[in-house]
Amino acid sequence: MAAYSAIRIFSSNLSKSIRNYRTWSSLAFSKRIVTKCSHSQLRRSNQRYFFSSTIHLVQVVSFNLSDIGEGISEVTVKEWYIKVGDKVNQFDSICEVQSDKASVTITSRFDGYIKKLYYEVDDTAKVGLPLVDIELFEEDSSSSDEQVDQVQDQLAAPAGGAESEFFKLAAKVLTTPAVRKIAAENNVKLSEVIGTGKDGRILKEDVYAYLEKRKLKEVEALHPPPSPVPTQPSKPAISPREPPKMPVIDVTIPIGKDRTEPIKGYKKAMVKTMTKSLSIPCFSYCDEIDITNLVQMREKFKSIAEEKGIKISFMPFFIKAASLALMEYPILNASVDEKCENLFYKASHNIGIAMDTPQGLLVPNIKNVQNLSVLQVALELNRLHDLGRKGSLNQNDLSGGTFSLSNIGAIGGTYAKPVILAPEVAIGAVGKIQALPRFDQNDRVVKRHIMQVSWTADHRVIDGATICRFSNLWKSYLEDPATMLLHLR
Repeated sequence: MAAYSAIRIFSSNLSKSIRNYRTWSSLAFSKRIVTKCSHSQLRRSNQRYFFSSTIHLVQVVSFNLSDIGEGISEVTVKEWYIKVGDKVNQFDSICEVQSDKASVTITSRFDGYIKKLYYEVDDTAKVGLPLVDIELFEEDSSSSDEQVDQVQDQLAAPAGGAESEFFKLAAKVLTTPAVRKIAAENNVKLSEVIGTGKDGRILKEDVYAYLEKRKLKEVEALHPPPSPVPTQPSKPAISPREPPKMPVIDVTIPIGKDRTEPIKGYKKAMVKTMTKSLSIPCFSYCDEIDITNLVQMREKFKSIAEEKGIKISFMPFFIKAASLALMEYPILNASVDEKCENLFYKASHNIGIAMDTPQGLLVPNIKNVQNLSVLQVALELNRLHDLGRKGSLNQNDLSGGTFSLSNIGAIGGTYAKPVILAPEVAIGAVGKIQALPRFDQNDRVVKRHIMQVSWTADHRVIDGATICRFSNLWKSYLEDPATMLLHLR
């Protein structure tokens, strides 16, 4: 009797195990198929497929935002390159984030499917916290699993002529975060804007042109053109009457609403840097420079530089002359600690250039100017300008500066009072070049090319006489550029 009971219990447990196995197998099969196709799609298929399935436990991992360096604890998500359900492999781009120092592209470390996005665009993501959840690929997939994947691919891909339309809709709009911000503020769909940049990239000018067209359409809707008057046979002339006055329609174009925008990214870094810099006691010094000879020399060198594919402006000469002057006055290439207890003299002349970019004011620097020629400085300056316009400057370009120059004259200013970029101890600002009358050695009025320069120095470690002598030496190189040849290494 006991043996009979044991056999019944064993049979009952075996039946439960078989039912559980079938339930698990059905769930695993349904999970893989329902995500990409519906039952109606399967019925519409002209082909018949036979499946066999096994139990697989899928692992979902959280991909944390890793430490970007430079003491950065949070970043702003600027753009997602993936969405929930997308398949990603190792080293595929997931998103672009922007810290207060540079933009960084985050890549995947896993192979799998995206299950969850923890942030929206423009949200602030914390370093060390989850960024996305990824469902890992099954390592021991069987031949039946490969058949399921083939069916999923067939059902997911568009058929016939719909393929080109499918990929056209999936194409990503090429533009910068600054342009996306302008479009969002004005309720513009970037998919409706025609890009005139490289590879169809949408520029901010394209968005403004779209807004102008939209505004014209709104005005035309409020002022429809008058309907044409049907021609009538000529009648005897009658006394002219004053035409009826048309009612004046007051068109009020709605203005923008007040809004609040959090300070983040590069602007947040600027708040920290400028607040710290304005606590430094500064000494300012201005002077006028006659660069007529330099203008003539640059005209001679322009054709040589263009043959090498290099665009040469006046800035490479200013930068190289500053490096030669720093050789004589190395204290201007130094830095101080926060308590101003130690002065660190830098061997490399990493001269920063203030740039006006779509992301705001950035100061990338050219490394080791003391070892570069004027053409090499021009080539590196062009590279930084291109990256700045694209918003692709990296941390290496933006860190390590020892001395800075600002070309305020590119916008139109003459004199300025530049703010020191701590922990540096000096900065210069050059104004626009003007053709002005001046007296020559024979007291005759002649046309000369004049430029103003403004210097700011940390008065805690640099006195006025030192910055004045440095400026005079820099000025002598630019007024007689041939003298720079005597000091080049």
